[in-house]
Amino acid sequence: MSDLLERLRGRGWRMTAQRRVVAEVLDGDHVHLTADEVHARAVAELPEISRATVYNTLGEMVTLGEVIEVSTDRRAKRYDPNAHRPHHHLVCATCGTIRDVHPAGDPLADLPDGERFGFTISGVEMTYRGICPNCAAAG
Repeated sequence: MSDLLERLRGRGWRMTAQRRVVAEVLDGDHVHLTADEVHARAVAELPEISRATVYNTLGEMVTLGEVIEVSTDRRAKRYDPNAHRPHHHLVCATCGTIRDVHPAGDPLADLPDGERFGFTISGVEMTYRGICPNCAAAG
């Protein structure tokens, strides 16, 4: 069973065939699919699954905190199933490829008290940008 499926079942989430297929499509490392990509892959496994069901299922997974919505630019939101492991993202400025990265250190410690403006910080989202090896070789 996939890690995402295990986490969802552990939360008592009712596992329909549609929900199972969406979770299976999303499962894995460095997965950052758009809702349309999830739908296309889900249809290959369960032809009767609707786009609305995929969108609703993704929304429920985000609400549960088991999937993260990633918005790295003006492109479509992407869905990241690795919500349980704190990480940042590395994005190719040319093709949009996204990779999960786990840099050493605590980004909160890097924010001086004077730059917090009285905020109680609850989280950090960092995006590193660059050119991936495939795009660099093609350029």
